[in-house]
Amino acid sequence: MKRVIVGMSGGVDSAVAAYLLKKEGYEVIGVTLRSWVSSDGEDSRCCEIDDARQTAQTLGIEYHVFNCVSAFDDKIIKAFIDDYLHGLTPNPCVICNREIKWERMLYYANVLQADYVATGHYASVVKLGNGRYTVCKAGHSEKDQAYMLYRLSQEQLARTLMPLGPYSKQEVRAIAEEAGISVASKPDSQEICFVTDGDYAEFIEEHADGKTPPAGNFVDGSGKVLGRHKGIIHYTVGQRKGLGISLGHPIFIKKICADTNEIVLGTAEEIRCKGIVCRDLNFMSIPDPEPGEEVRCQAKVRYRHAGQPAVLSKVSADRVMVTFDEPVRSAAPGQSAVFYDDEGCVIGGGIIEEAVFDK
Repeated sequence: MKRVIVGMSGGVDSAVAAYLLKKEGYEVIGVTLRSWVSSDGEDSRCCEIDDARQTAQTLGIEYHVFNCVSAFDDKIIKAFIDDYLHGLTPNPCVICNREIKWERMLYYANVLQADYVATGHYASVVKLGNGRYTVCKAGHSEKDQAYMLYRLSQEQLARTLMPLGPYSKQEVRAIAEEAGISVASKPDSQEICFVTDGDYAEFIEEHADGKTPPAGNFVDGSGKVLGRHKGIIHYTVGQRKGLGISLGHPIFIKKICADTNEIVLGTAEEIRCKGIVCRDLNFMSIPDPEPGEEVRCQAKVRYRHAGQPAVLSKVSADRVMVTFDEPVRSAAPGQSAVFYDDEGCVIGGGIIEEAVFDK
């Protein structure tokens, strides 16, 4: 019998993952990583311990809570704040998956002599003919989470199980109901786990030690002042609503310039980009490309982006240029770009460093 540690958030997805693995014959141990606690003592939506413990009791499995609040603060929250202060739009869940969740779960898997770790993500881990591991999109696209997992290492993937890959959310809830799991109807969390009300700017103001940037100018592409903004942490590339400015036609944020404290605005045509430069790369299905090597792919520039045909090429030891067949809108520096093959499996990905505009 193989032993597996299941990361349990207190939600229905991880609960059903644990249930399915136990049903398959694995010895299942539930683990919750306590990563963040609010000022009023509430746990984040990623670590609701009471619900996770109740599920473990229902399933009759061993259960542990491990504290990683300090590591989460150092590696995730501080980086999130710093990125916003520098005009970026970060994707903290992507970093957390590799640096906190998998790193800690595998550590405790070794302590508890477990063979695997597992989560309730809607994706599948596949070992390819070339011997490498990758993550493939879920069978039902409405909940696909492969995008969020592109940074996992080969070593992490080799010991990972994701049993929810073939299922829809509706099917998962039905399984939970049938199994008598109390969180079967629990709503999904829609926000970053440590920003419980969705107000990123307020969170940053409360935790940035008074270092938030002041108000500044909205400008057009030539530098002409169009109005005033209330501070760059309140905005993101591609944003249209809530700008507090009227020019008689639709206007969007094209670029955030932290060095000058300016926000460049543009029309729908002006925010289209023909390419992006990416840093902090991680390749899954293939080894790192050689400089000058080109790879065809479907590239997503944000989680909700459908993906578009593109060519990626290694332009230096730690950068790739992604050139789209057709321009994309609102590629925000700081967000992740993820590259897929025609089968929906992750080739790799990186952090968007720069958008190369069509105009």
